[in-house]
Amino acid sequence: MEIKQQKRDNVSILELIGRLDANTAGQLEKTLIPMIESGEKSIILDFSNLEYISSAGLRILLLAAKMQKKSQGKIILCAMKDFIKEIFEIAGFTPIFTICDSIELALKECE
Repeated sequence: MEIKQQKRDNVSILELIGRLDANTAGQLEKTLIPMIESGEKSIILDFSNLEYISSAGLRILLLAAKMQKKSQGKIILCAMKDFIKEIFEIAGFTPIFTICDSIELALKECE
């Protein structure tokens, strides 16, 4: 998996490219958790190029969401493919996250 980072105003955007599974979940954890610990309040995860997510990937996202909630920040997921969104629905994760159809809508949620 590749993670591309960018910043727009006070919003950090992580584009996840490839597969988020047991082999790559640690890579996301090493990127995302320090961002939250350093005080990033608005983080968008762009799923437009995410091809697969496993339970290991879901675990990291849940951990990050819990940490971000404690610090009154937000993690917004955007541009999910239908089959990825279905995994979130089956796992019961859709109420935990704000999920937007596009990065532009996710940026508006951060205003």
